[in-house]
Amino acid sequence: MSAIEVDGVEVDTRHWIGGRRVASAATFTDVSPIDEAVLGEIAAGGAGEVDAAVGAARQAFPDWAALPAPERSAVLRRVADGIDARREDLARVETRDNGSLLRSHRRGVMPRVAMNFRYFADHAEKLSRDAPEIRGHRQRVTYDPAGVTAVITPWNAPLMLATWRIGPALAAGNTVVLKPPEWAPLTASLLADIAHHAGLPAGVFNVVQGTGAAAGAPLSAHPGISRLSFTGSVPTAGLVAAAAAPNIVPLSFELGGKSPLLVFEDCDLELAVSLAVEQFDNAGQVCLGAFRMIVQEGIADEFLRRVVERARTLVQGDPRDPDTDVSALVSRQHFDRVCGFVERSGLSPVLGGGPNPGLGGLYFAPTIFVDPAPGSEILTEEVFGPVLTMQTFTTEAEGVRMANDTRFGLAATLVTGDPECAERVSRRLNAGTVWVNCFFVRDLGAPFGGNGRSGIGREGGDWSFDFYCDVKNTVFSPAGWKEA
Repeated sequence: MSAIEVDGVEVDTRHWIGGRRVASAATFTDVSPIDEAVLGEIAAGGAGEVDAAVGAARQAFPDWAALPAPERSAVLRRVADGIDARREDLARVETRDNGSLLRSHRRGVMPRVAMNFRYFADHAEKLSRDAPEIRGHRQRVTYDPAGVTAVITPWNAPLMLATWRIGPALAAGNTVVLKPPEWAPLTASLLADIAHHAGLPAGVFNVVQGTGAAAGAPLSAHPGISRLSFTGSVPTAGLVAAAAAPNIVPLSFELGGKSPLLVFEDCDLELAVSLAVEQFDNAGQVCLGAFRMIVQEGIADEFLRRVVERARTLVQGDPRDPDTDVSALVSRQHFDRVCGFVERSGLSPVLGGGPNPGLGGLYFAPTIFVDPAPGSEILTEEVFGPVLTMQTFTTEAEGVRMANDTRFGLAATLVTGDPECAERVSRRLNAGTVWVNCFFVRDLGAPFGGNGRSGIGREGGDWSFDFYCDVKNTVFSPAGWKEA
């Protein structure tokens, strides 16, 4: 069977390689987190399919790279138009596939998917870098297409995070092989259809489905790739890096997080509470989430009371219901993992603490723990579920120290009513992104990435093209020209 119907939308279950659909002898089962219903059997690729996809991408590369940037950009804008035209289909399929809220997909996620193509299409046309003269010699900096880009993406925002990499890679003149997550692969297949109908040439964009071991590993190790972008866990990143190392492939990694929400007693308390409750978005399956609440003692009791009170009003249930605020965890395996973290903590929750008793299935109730022991697993490891902890501090220095007491460094959120404190503390926080009195405000032109175990490199704006291109400096001497 080559296609399945997902909430009224037909989705092809085969790979997309070299401009055509390709089946595999092996398959894997795709299960919806909403009700653990089987959505279908998906073609499971391996080394053979990966080799075919990389080969198709390499064959398509010279012609795609040779196109002037405005012509490439015009194709990518048509892809964006196709995404907009199928926004409802994409939203419904991804909601069914990974359990995220349908209203979020409609209002924010899918518009952002289209924007990922439009922004980088526009940016590629105006890409330039200042090149001052040196001792009378003229310098010219250019951004040359690098080759085949491998993109390996996670399940928590599969299409948005994939296109955040695919957009600049294609705009740069690279060709792409995407390995979507096996827990939520379906919108990648729809993207292949959209790109094809938009006129993207055969082989420029390829999709190989499968597990990390069977498809991700040979893609990471393939000698035919020139760039590799991976979003996922720290342990898997280590395997990906080891596989790519013999070929000296440049890597961009967006990995885990254990970000702080640092709340000072001079803050707008209602704002701080709202930002805390916002961390339950997507059932806590957000790498940027500020799950470590670190609150100054003077307001800690009132802050906790209000957060618990507000969190109790969150509606948990089917993500297709417009009233739902918190949905299910993505899979039974991940659900058991989150349960394990909570059970091993030995703490008594002030909210939640286990599966939602009224829903069953993969619905884990929003949970808050107070005063976990320093260095404990629940405080230091990425749970990736709706589980928050709260600690208290007295002085600014102590708060900063606690916020930075992590191996991760993806993001930090700071809440204060004092602009000088905001300037001072934000400079001292170890994070790739610091939000002050806000959360999850991201501009496509800004650098994004993490410190420490949260990743390697930055993407966004020029930073994306610095990675996806071979940046060349050409120096012209004033001597040696023949007379006209």
